[in-house]
Amino acid sequence: MASAAAVNRIFRLFLLLLVAGASAAGWLAWKAYTEPLAVPAATLAFEVRPGSSLATVARELGAAGVLPYPIALVALARVRGLDRGIKAGSYEIEAGTTLPGLLAKLTQGDVTQTSLVIVEGATFGDVKRVLRGNPDVKNTILDLADSEIMAKLGATGPPEGRFFPDTYFFAAGSTDLAILQRARRAMDARLASAWEQRAGDLPFATPYEALIVASIVEKETGKAVDRPLIASVFVNRLRKNMRLQSDPTVIYGMGTRFDGDLRRRDLEADTPFNTYTREGLPPTPIALPSQAALDATLNPPATDYLYFVARGDGTSKFSSSLADHNRAVSRFQKGGK
Repeated sequence: MASAAAVNRIFRLFLLLLVAGASAAGWLAWKAYTEPLAVPAATLAFEVRPGSSLATVARELGAAGVLPYPIALVALARVRGLDRGIKAGSYEIEAGTTLPGLLAKLTQGDVTQTSLVIVEGATFGDVKRVLRGNPDVKNTILDLADSEIMAKLGATGPPEGRFFPDTYFFAAGSTDLAILQRARRAMDARLASAWEQRAGDLPFATPYEALIVASIVEKETGKAVDRPLIASVFVNRLRKNMRLQSDPTVIYGMGTRFDGDLRRRDLEADTPFNTYTREGLPPTPIALPSQAALDATLNPPATDYLYFVARGDGTSKFSSSLADHNRAVSRFQKGGK
């Protein structure tokens, strides 16, 4: 049997190891709590998608090299009772931000932070008005021509449809250029991801063509259940070389001439965006498509639908033949006459 002295030595060693372990854990906790995060540049933009948990966000920031100890963010949130208060949107982390500062941002506890909402279906003109109307945004490029704005953003082509609709959190005094840059990069990333996962045999030669159709799908309905079916109609029409015949494209092409009432003469008046008079796609998107519109356009359900008409309650009636469509138009838009 071991002597009493030996037992005491083992016990003292155990206590020393326990104290050392507790000290190390405490030091690591203090280090994670007080040290600035590993932000790779002056600021880092990242997204929190709707439904994301704090643990998911922590893992993503850990994988990006920002959080050396992702569990520390989750633990801090639980201690403060904030683990269920995370807000979806687009965020910026500035150099020097600590773990508590990051948690404050994610739960909108940082009073120096404000937000701006870019809604689905908005035009670039709408986006500029939202930016102008936010007193916390510094105007630096909004007075420039659209082509100059895109050049400042390091991009080419028309700006319509090129910015992702989302809630953008930022420090008061941020520039319109910085916010638009985040929104443009977000749309580029979302479109690239959707394009990479697209269904086969789609009638789109480029991601930009898909973006155009997604913008039309976005404007055609606000009903989530109808969005994939509307996408299938436009995909089927393009496959058959049929004109899209979309009212929202006509309205967009009319610009300020549209008074809220779309008439037959408007459908017959040719513009580059009139998909009743012109075949194929309009030259640009007509609005900002949501993620749901991108997904529906690039992975539409297999249907034989070629027509749809509004029922009057926000939903649509879909038809595979012109005869069925005409009956639906008579029923839902002409009172059965």
